Amino acid sequence: MTHTRPSQQPAPYPDDISESEILNWANSILESRFHRSHYLSNPGVTTDYLRSTLADKKREVFAVVFLDNQHAVIGLEVLFYGTIDGASVYPREIVKAALDYNAAAVILAHNHPSGMAEPSTADHRITERIVDALNTVDIRVLDHLIIGGNTSVSFAERGLI
Repeated sequence: MTHTRPSQQPAPYPDDISESEILNWANSILESRFHRSHYLSNPGVTTDYLRSTLADKKREVFAVVFLDNQHAVIGLEVLFYGTIDGASVYPREIVKAALDYNAAAVILAHNHPSGMAEPSTADHRITERIVDALNTVDIRVLDHLIIGGNTSVSFAERGLI
């Protein structure tokens, strides 16, 4: 076994490849896993993909993953864009989009640009309003994920949905 001193360690990536390119490749891999899995049987893949997609946003964005009755991914769409500390979210628009996708279920997700994933009172209220609105058209909300930097909070794991 050969040992190298720390000063002799190879660069983490070749000089001709930028960090940005590597991060884009990683995001592409996560996206392909997310769409290739098609069926959301692994919450970790969904969380990883949403974390890579939403964590670096400088302002709050609210996305919805649309699923069929077998929980296969139909689509993912960012529906609302906000400011650094909030986004206006309209349940009516989520219902409309879910019906357009012919979705049977959805996963809600948004980021907190502050890096703190803990849900606010407003997050709890809007989740309840969206769940109520989608219930009227028989569309289930499976989870609401809040992404804060490298951490996330799942409403479903906390028993809030």
